[in-house]
Formats: sequence, structure tokens, C-alpha cells
Amino acid sequence: MSTVAPRFADTPLSPLWSVHMHLVDEYRPGSSFFFDTGSRSLLTHGSAIVLPGRGGLAPARADTVLRALGGDQLLVGAVPFSDTEPAQLLVPDVYRWGPGLAGAEAAPTHSHDTPALCEPPPQHYRDAVATALADIDATELSKVVLARSLRIGLDAPVDIPAVLRQLRHRQRRGYVFACPLPEQRDLVGGSPELLVSRNGDVVTAHPLAGSRPRSGDPRVDTARGAELLASEKDRREHAVVVDAIARSLDPYCAELSAPSTPEIVSTGHMLHLGTRVTGRLRDPLPSALSLAAALHPTPAVCGTPTATAREAIARLEGFDRGFYSGMVGWCDSAGNGEWAVTIRCAEIGARDVRLFAGAGIVAGSDPAAELAETEAKLQTMLSALGHTGKVVDERAVHAMA
Repeated sequence: MSTVAPRFADTPLSPLWSVHMHLVDEYRPGSSFFFDTGSRSLLTHGSAIVLPGRGGLAPARADTVLRALGGDQLLVGAVPFSDTEPAQLLVPDVYRWGPGLAGAEAAPTHSHDTPALCEPPPQHYRDAVATALADIDATELSKVVLARSLRIGLDAPVDIPAVLRQLRHRQRRGYVFACPLPEQRDLVGGSPELLVSRNGDVVTAHPLAGSRPRSGDPRVDTARGAELLASEKDRREHAVVVDAIARSLDPYCAELSAPSTPEIVSTGHMLHLGTRVTGRLRDPLPSALSLAAALHPTPAVCGTPTATAREAIARLEGFDRGFYSGMVGWCDSAGNGEWAVTIRCAEIGARDVRLFAGAGIVAGSDPAAELAETEAKLQTMLSALGHTGKVVDERAVHAMA
């Protein structure tokens, strides 16, 4: 492994580079990785080393590889929701840092008007929420995050750089990403949620939990934000997540703090409760990836208690999450890095796109309201993809065939 050449960083742009172009425009489906914070972007190409292994074991293996390589090496990729599924982590052939996409021009996307099929159907989701509420009433389960999936058949290839530009244009804060997956698919999304970052001995997490859809009317959104801040149910759901993050980070930290009151985090389609947790790490400093593995999955994407929530998800959802609600990001050989929660995302292939969205179910949740919340969250990717077709129940399509 020591023979791997150092990667290049901060390479000057070609003299032919247009002022309207950006690193994102060099993204190559299937072989590139892109991660944008708004203020800066990371683009990689190729895979000098691919790290095999299940999601639960991959972070420790990745840390070992990075330490052995030393120098200016970088590791990028994604870890799935399930600890038993393979991760997609690699040391790229080359990488480059560049300016962020914030303020860059949005690129038009091809309009896709094929139907988006609900898999499973909406009634299945409402029934699953009702079952989860009964479990919360009768067992130790206090929260479970239940997700839905949409599948869109493609009538033309997806222009991934254009989708990434649209995601940043519609969502000024958060993380825009694209990551190659097996079987010629790419994981693409615009996550508002930082799982964890490490810069030297400073660690930061920014969990989100508790949501309302935006209306597009500033006065209505202000009222909805005030309602969200005043909601006992949402504040309780949010506190569970923040407490879990703090408990997981505490063993690694000499100092750790979080505001007692959450703030409103606004995205293109949603309002969220968010709390920024910050700390100072003690020696020996864990890597950003090790910290991310210690936090994953948080109650924001799984529930609590974790094992009970995982069992409920497997029993009730009716589909494989894959990389949705996992983590995506980068880590360098010094241990610094950033990992976002893989939400507001889609897996894009040559013939289809699969989108995902979920909602946290706690005592007091309403099945219809939770379904509406997932529909609002799905709009992030549907809009960025330029989808103009209907969203339909898959069973209805089969019935008409």
C-alpha cells in the first residue's frame, strides 16, 4: 500500500476553463466522487484502493489503510444504513479542491415525465406508521424512523452535474454530493444534515429532527417555524437525537457543548429543528470516519432504542434502504473530514432513479401527516431531477396493465 502515489490537490484550472464551469462539471458517473459544502467542493477520480467489507467494519479498516498510506492521501465514499451491507469507500487516484457551488449558476435539467412509482404504496406507509405507534404504546420503542421509496423509469440519461447544480441552487446550506456505487449507479443528493466533522481537535455535529413542509409564502413559513419551535412532540423528538449524539461523542471529548434551545434550519422544501453540537477532542484523536461510525445510526434516521428501531424498520418498511440514511463524505490521512447523513437523495442508474424519504414516528404522530412529510421531503430530489410526471401507486399501474 505504501507504493500508492500521493494524490494531487489544488491543481490549477486549465486556461480554457470557462468562468461558468466548476469542478462539478468534471463529474464522471461511475468513477468520480463529488462533495460540496457551499463554500468549497471536492472532486475525485478513479480508485487506487477500494476497501471491501460490511458497513459496520469498513470504518476501522479505512482508518488502518489511511494511517499506513500517510502523506496527503484521502478516502471518500459512502456507508449504508445497514451494518451488514457492503460499504463503498475508496482512496481515489486523484483529487482536487475548488470553490463551492454556492452562487454558481444553476444548469437546466432534462424534464422526465414518466410516472414515479410508490414502492411500497402510500397505504402501506400509513399502515406501517399505525403499527409503529401501537409498538411505541406497548413496548420499549420510543421512536422509529420509517421511510418510503419512489422509482422513476428514465426516458433519457440523467445529467448528474446539472442535478447537483440544481440541488445547490435550491438549497443554499448543507451538503451536495455524488458518489459512485456498484452496478453502474450513482448516489446523488442534497443533505441538510451534518453527521460529524473533525478539524484538528474540534468536532462538530448538527443533528436535525422535527420538521414542517415549507409553503413558499414567507409569512406562512415564519408561522410554521414558530409552531415547530413550540411543538412539544417535535421538541421531544429533537431532544432524543441531540442527547444520543452528545452521549456518543462524550467519551472522545475533553469539552462538549450544545445550546439548550434548537434553531430553525430552512431548506428548499422543509423547515427543521437543528442543534449544533461542538466539542474539543482528547488524545488520541479519533478520525472523522471513526467518529461518524460511533454516531451512526442516530435516532434521526433510525430511532431509539437503536436495536428495537432497526427491527421495526426491517419488519415494517417493505424495501431495502441501501445507502439511504447512511453517511457520505471524506476523511484525510490526518483524520480530518466531513460526513453528512445520506438523506434527500437518490440512486441513479442508466434506466431508473430510486428516491427515498423518511419521517420520525413518536407518540402523538399521525399517519397521514407523516406521509405528507415524506412527500414534501421527496420534492427536493424530484424538483432537482426535473420530474414532471405523476406520483402513482405501483399497484394501480399493474391493475391498468
